[in-house]
Amino acid sequence: MNRIDLSSVYRNYIACLNRQDWQKLEQFVHDDVRYNDQRTGLPGYREMLERDFNEIPDLHFNIQLLIADSHYVASRLAFSCSPKGTFLGLAVNGKKVFFTENVFYRFRNDRIEQVWSVIDKAAIEAQL
Repeated sequence: MNRIDLSSVYRNYIACLNRQDWQKLEQFVHDDVRYNDQRTGLPGYREMLERDFNEIPDLHFNIQLLIADSHYVASRLAFSCSPKGTFLGLAVNGKKVFFTENVFYRFRNDRIEQVWSVIDKAAIEAQL
């Protein structure tokens, strides 16, 4: 049985996001993916990411911490970006903000089937 290195798969997934290579997203994300316990499916997940990049033109995912085992990935992502308007209910309006996201993924057949995400909104509030 071949063991897939989920750490490498995840790094390739993040690279795919940063390139906005939406055609390859299905290589990393299941058709029936769930985000924070809501079934979004691959089309909804892609739509969410495209909206994020539209609302935050300088969005870039930076891996600060990455832990992986045979079915799960835990990651701390760092962001330094300038959302155009309101972000997480906060009027950022183009100001450069720094924040992190703690995110956990469950993989099935080497693709993401579940995402649990918590963004440090308090860090953004403190900067505004």
